[in-house]
Amino acid sequence: MKQKDYEIAKKLKERLSETVSLVDFRVFGSRARGSGDEYSDMDVFIEIEFIDKKLKEKISDIVLEIGFEDFVVIFPLIFTKEEIEDSPLRLSPIVKNIMEEGIIV
Repeated sequence: MKQKDYEIAKKLKERLSETVSLVDFRVFGSRARGSGDEYSDMDVFIEIEFIDKKLKEKISDIVLEIGFEDFVVIFPLIFTKEEIEDSPLRLSPIVKNIMEEGIIV
């Protein structure tokens, strides 16, 4: 991952941590691989204890704010701890890929 992308992800994680208890936070996709360009979106995996509509809106607002500040489109993939550990989702190809190749920030 490029240093600038890491710094953006770190800032996003810090800002999210002020609002929500994060279980896991990873960058995945082209920016994690270092193959993204200035027009590539930043894919982030966000795992939290629980989610409701209000919390999801807060997360979305923070993601938009950081993206706007740093001129990058950030695409959050948000899951609860229960979904990752106890549902069929844990076996999905995207989650497996994120766990194997995603960069922990």
